[in-house]
Amino acid sequence: MPNRDAQAIEGPSWVACPTVNLTPTMSSALIIARVLFGALTLTAIVIQFTRHFSAGFPLLNFFSYFTILSNGIAGAVLLIGAYLGMQKRVLPLWYDRARGTAVLYMTIVGLVFVTLLRNVDLGGLLPWINTVHHYVLPVVMVADWLLVPPMRPPTSRDLLAFYVFPLAYVLYTLLRGAMIDWYPYPFLNPSLVGGYGTVMLYGLGMLTTFGVVGWALRAATFRGARGRT
Repeated sequence: MPNRDAQAIEGPSWVACPTVNLTPTMSSALIIARVLFGALTLTAIVIQFTRHFSAGFPLLNFFSYFTILSNGIAGAVLLIGAYLGMQKRVLPLWYDRARGTAVLYMTIVGLVFVTLLRNVDLGGLLPWINTVHHYVLPVVMVADWLLVPPMRPPTSRDLLAFYVFPLAYVLYTLLRGAMIDWYPYPFLNPSLVGGYGTVMLYGLGMLTTFGVVGWALRAATFRGARGRT
């Protein structure tokens, strides 16, 4: 007969899995922290969007930043987690898959900013919003994942699913950039980095980073699951 414990850990991908209890009951402090940080990053997005709109910049450009999209996902994940905790409801498996997505994306946001964008002119981005989006939220999401890991670690198929959006984002950015001659990040602009060959090298480096970070999060979750057995 198949090993049920193995199935619980290495079950089907996040799209098809049933609802299970993934984490212990969240403490009041965790719920409050998720509300505060979730509201903080979403508020920062709204404020920056208002400044962007008031300055007459194209609206689609604002939502073409991976940082904005990732922080939006992270903020929603934190608030949903807080709500489920307050309701003392069983956490559905899709929620921890969404959490995994948010943690992975925010980790990449932090790493890419520190390594490639820290000394780049950020234009009209308010300093405190820059701090929240590029420093605070990446740390918060990783800490949330490590302190309250899901009961079932992400599978290999989960990790592949996490990579779909970033790949689609890069393709969208390059195609749109070629049409309108605007890129949200200098390392994706062929005219600034010496052509598409260099852009591909940057893309390969980021893809590798996604892979390493994803597997590191998976390994950390395995250790957390073993600790609860």
